[in-house]
Amino acid sequence: MSTANGMNYAPQGKPRPVVKAGEFPFAAMSLDHGHIYGMVNGLREAGGTLKWVYDPDPAKVKAFQDAYPEARAAESQQQILQDAEIQLVAAAAVPNERGPLGIKVMESGKHYFTDKTPFTTLEQLAAAKTAAKATGKKYAVYYSERLHVESAEFAGQLVHDGAIGRVIHVMGLGPHRLNASMRPDWFFQKEKYGGILCDIGSHQIEQFLYYAGCKDAVVQHSKVANYNNKKYPELEDYGDATLVGDNGANNYFRVDWFTPDGLSAWGDGRTMIVGTNGYIELRKYVDIARSASKDNLFLVNREGEFKIDVQDKVGFPYFGALILDCLNGTELAMTQEHTFKAAELCLQAQQQAIRVE
Repeated sequence: MSTANGMNYAPQGKPRPVVKAGEFPFAAMSLDHGHIYGMVNGLREAGGTLKWVYDPDPAKVKAFQDAYPEARAAESQQQILQDAEIQLVAAAAVPNERGPLGIKVMESGKHYFTDKTPFTTLEQLAAAKTAAKATGKKYAVYYSERLHVESAEFAGQLVHDGAIGRVIHVMGLGPHRLNASMRPDWFFQKEKYGGILCDIGSHQIEQFLYYAGCKDAVVQHSKVANYNNKKYPELEDYGDATLVGDNGANNYFRVDWFTPDGLSAWGDGRTMIVGTNGYIELRKYVDIARSASKDNLFLVNREGEFKIDVQDKVGFPYFGALILDCLNGTELAMTQEHTFKAAELCLQAQQQAIRVE
């Protein structure tokens, strides 16, 4: 699996099924972003049975079936939505189409699992909240920079076990490689991708809420820019924001499209979690100039300094928990409140952002 291209980065883990074959049939549709492969990998490894795939582009369907031969090509969205066996639909549509598609899926009686960002407007969020409440179905979001990163998962375990005391600050750095020539047209249209804080910024806000244990937060300041991609006037290649949580915890994050060609990974993603009794640093995808290994976790607390190797040891528990939540009506993977709050705050950060040049 190549880590050089984040657009098609699809982590794979060890199979850890929580259901037997055939107990959780699911489908994939709207293959507009390569993240759909990571989403499907996670569900299959947790025991989900991939039954259908649909996209209006036959080339995308063929590539998908090459990767997952068991998936049957549906003739339409409706064929999938009318299949009573299907429990969940996973989709990576164009961002401004994700909210409306989710409502259609939930109203058909199925759970919905979408790539981030889940919405591009607050109106879409409000409509999805109404639909989720009315249908009782889940609107799940693939916040992959935590859910599909073993060091990020283990950091959560350490925080919840009290390894660094009360979390008072989370800093997230989310640089990405642009690969402009490989991107679809919608990637450069702000109405369709929503803006950089709405898009890749959603990862950072979700992680802040999770690690700091916040139910809510206030966006104090945010800004965006297009520093070096004037050929694409609607692209924002830089963004940052500062938030304060309802429990007093603080957050700063930066996202950008400036990963240099010389980096072996698609982005040097890092997270720093500061607590009253210590701190954790994550170097998620690479430890530059020292090691090509990913999932580098560093812990400093009252007991000392530690580098903890978690690669291939923690796994990706979110996917199994999501399947069980769908079957049992629980909220062990991620609460609907948390899912929607992360989306709301990234939309607010985007809406409030000042533009600099």
